[in-house]
Order: sequence, then structure tokens, then C-alpha cells
Amino acid sequence: MNQAASLFDPAEHAERASPPDKPTIIAALQAQLPAEMILTEAEDLRPFECDGLSAYRQVPMIAVLPATIEQVQATMRVCHAMDVPVVARGAGTGLSGGALPLDNGVLLSLAKFNRVLDIDTQNRRATVQPGVRNLAISEAVDHLDLYYAPDPSSQIACSIGGNVAENSGGVHCLKYGLTTHNILQLEIVTVDGERLTLGGASLDSPGYDLLALMTGSEGLLGVIVEVVVKLLPKPELAKVAMVAFDDVRAAGDAVAAIINAGCVPAGLEMLDSPAIIATEEFVHAGYPLDAAAILLCEVDGPAAEVEEDIERVREIVAGCGATDVRISRDATERALFWAGRKAAFPAMGRISPDYYCMDGTIPRKALADVLIGIGELSKKYGQRVANVFHAGDGNLHPLILYDANNPGELENTEAFGGAICELCLEHGGTITGEHGVGVEKIDQMCVQFPAAELTQFHAVKAAFDPRTLLNPGKAVPTLHRCAEFGAMHVHNGQVPFPELERL
Repeated sequence: MNQAASLFDPAEHAERASPPDKPTIIAALQAQLPAEMILTEAEDLRPFECDGLSAYRQVPMIAVLPATIEQVQATMRVCHAMDVPVVARGAGTGLSGGALPLDNGVLLSLAKFNRVLDIDTQNRRATVQPGVRNLAISEAVDHLDLYYAPDPSSQIACSIGGNVAENSGGVHCLKYGLTTHNILQLEIVTVDGERLTLGGASLDSPGYDLLALMTGSEGLLGVIVEVVVKLLPKPELAKVAMVAFDDVRAAGDAVAAIINAGCVPAGLEMLDSPAIIATEEFVHAGYPLDAAAILLCEVDGPAAEVEEDIERVREIVAGCGATDVRISRDATERALFWAGRKAAFPAMGRISPDYYCMDGTIPRKALADVLIGIGELSKKYGQRVANVFHAGDGNLHPLILYDANNPGELENTEAFGGAICELCLEHGGTITGEHGVGVEKIDQMCVQFPAAELTQFHAVKAAFDPRTLLNPGKAVPTLHRCAEFGAMHVHNGQVPFPELERL
């Protein structure tokens, strides 16, 4: 299934001159790079046709697999000179179509950039290449009793470069923050092949905070070629409370109560009944199958403090109507409780041919209302949905179950997903927390942001990439696209952004 063509706005590229033909581009690249680094045949290009959002596929015109920063620079210089679009790709685990290639562009794979370059124990930091797996950083410093805090569910496979591009979080982001809070410095290659250093060894650096700007920029501003991450000492003790509720609203209220009591859990996750059942049948983590929702609340730190905090959590959730509370007895049981949450996404593969993972964020106080609203949307669109999310910071991951082999079901799923995004906005939230916009939510960007703000986003893009050669058509919609979307899209009887209809 090739959905890529409909995802790009022709107006985005209307002023760009046509690039040279494919043989000319290949010859220019071969003049700068070893021939084996340049893939041009269909069977070699097929593995790059999509990222984790496999509903959308597009085979790139050419794929380049450099092994050094100088080769990345050479590739960018060739593409810039010849006006060829470039899409940078990490591990391909992204869930928003952010690494979807172009049929007239170069797919730049950073897969060979997979080394840990330096570990500085005195200053608790590591310098790594962008293709290093998230989990591999912690594995590399495990013997030093250090670790890297952000831990997306895909941490066994996702790369740190992709984490930076999407500002990924994970189950422990409530206490330890997102990627942007855990990196110190980036090396990037610009669209015209210049190498820049953003950030520095200290906690702050003078001038504009370009390090934060680059984090979450989804490959639109530069190619990440090196990352300096913060390392943390392993906590003395960590315990998880697995808490069951027979009512979703009670579980949502418990989340707010824990935070309002002054507790800062290392992780605070929530699964609803469909997610519990699918996950338990897959992992056998001991989740109660009759619960309407469960919370996983982890506290860590000095042993005495953990013991005190976990009892405090037990009292709070009991007061909120918890039907069952189990505290991990040892490290093995703690790992088992988390194994269920980490495997929630793949568990859906056992009960549905396909699933579509959304990523909205809402205020904690709206958790129950939004979950109930998603249930109502599930009935409206006639599709099952399981909810797994970072309850502590309100980052939802509704998993819409569907079968792409059934005509029209993908389109219905997309409409369902768009409605979930807009539901998040109605409750004061945002359309993405850590997966990015990519192509998946680009129309919902028109709902969240007015024309003036979108214009500023394009101004930032133009400062780095005036010819929109880096990952074009992703993350930030053109005003033209929003005007067309506004003319077609009516929500609750009203056009949501009438100012764009006049464009």
C-alpha cells in the first residue's frame, strides 16, 4: 500500500526547480563516496520505504549509507548543489512517518554511526554517534553504576539520533525528563554541508538555545551526527506499585492525587482494560484481568526514602478506591511489572493484523474525561482501541486496532486518530508528546496552531533550510494545505480555523 503521494502538499515544492535526473545525481554522489555506500536498485531500497508507521510507504530514489561525518557532509553538499531533497533516517522505529522517503530524493541512513565514542565518568556524560541504540548507552555504562534515563518502549531498537529528532521520553520521563533534559551537546551537519556544534560541556551556554530548538525538530533543520548525553547514577533502590481499579475515573483521580500529594514518582503509567488483557496474555506479568485500569507507580532513590514513599502511594491509591495494590518484592518482579508495559505495543500484534499508535498529551486532570471520550469515539468509528500511556505527564498512546486488508479501514482509522488528536486539544492538550508530527498529524497541526504561528515555524525552517530540502512535507504544514483542510474539515458543526479559508 503506497499512501505517500497524498501526504505532501504540492504548494510546498512549487517554487523548487526540478533536480537533475537520477543518473546525474548518482554520478555526482559516486564522485564523492565509495560506490558501495550508494544504493540505487529497487530491491536494495525497499527496506527504507517506511518507518514504524508502516501504513505509509514510499521507495526512495537513492539511499546513501555514509560511515563518517565527512561523508555526510559530502552527501549534503552534493544534494544542496543539485537541489535534491534529503530525508535523514535512524533506526526506522518512529511512529509518525517522519522518516518516510521521497521518490525524487535521497534517503540518508545513519545506521553505520553506531559507536559509543567516549565515556566521561567524572562529569557523568557520554559522547555517542546517532545510530547508537538507546538501551546500548545504559549497557555501556552499567559496570560503572550509571545509566541514561530516557527509556522509550522501543529502547531496545530505537537510536539516540531519532530520540533527539523526536524528543522522546519513556516511562521514567515524569521524574527524569525527556531527551531535551538529558543531552548537553549536538554535532549537526547543515543542509549545505557545514558542521556545527550546538550546546556545550557545561549546563548552559551563551546565545540562543539552539540545542533545544534542534531537539524535536524532526530532521527539518539539520542532520545529527554526534550526541553528548547526561548519565545518572543508578538509584539505591526502586520499587513499583501495581494498582488496580474497577473504574477508569478512579484511576485518573489517583494519578492527580499522587502528584498533588507532592510525590514525584520515577514512573507513573496507566493501562486500560483492553491493553491489560492483551498485554497479560502476551507477557504474563501478573496484571489483573478483571481491572478497568491499572497504574504502575515506581519510586526510586535512597532505600529509606523509597520505603516511605511507596507506603505513602499505597495509602493514597487506597483512598482513591483501588481494588488491589501489589508492591514489587524484588528486582525481578519489578522488571516483570515493567515488562508488561514495555510490551504493550507488540502485544497488540497478537489480537489485530494492524494497529495505529496515536500520541496526544493532555493535562492530568483531564485523563478520565479523555479516556471516556476515546471510548465514545471508538463506538462512533466502529473500531477497537486500547489505551497505554504515561499518566504522570498526560502523554496518551491510544492504539487503534484495524485491518489494512479491508477497503476503507485505514482511512477510517486515520479519521479516528485525527478525532483523538482534536479531543486532546479540546481538553487543553496538544497533538503529540514524543512521537512527533511527521506526516501522520500534519493536518492536525492546522487545528492546533493559527496561521501566524505556522508562519513563524516556516521562518525558523527557512533560517536553516531556505529551499526546504531537509525532510520536506513533514511536521509543519503550509498555509495552503491548512486552507484546503479547513475548507473540507468541519468539527462539531464548525470550521475550526476560518482565518485560513481566506488565504
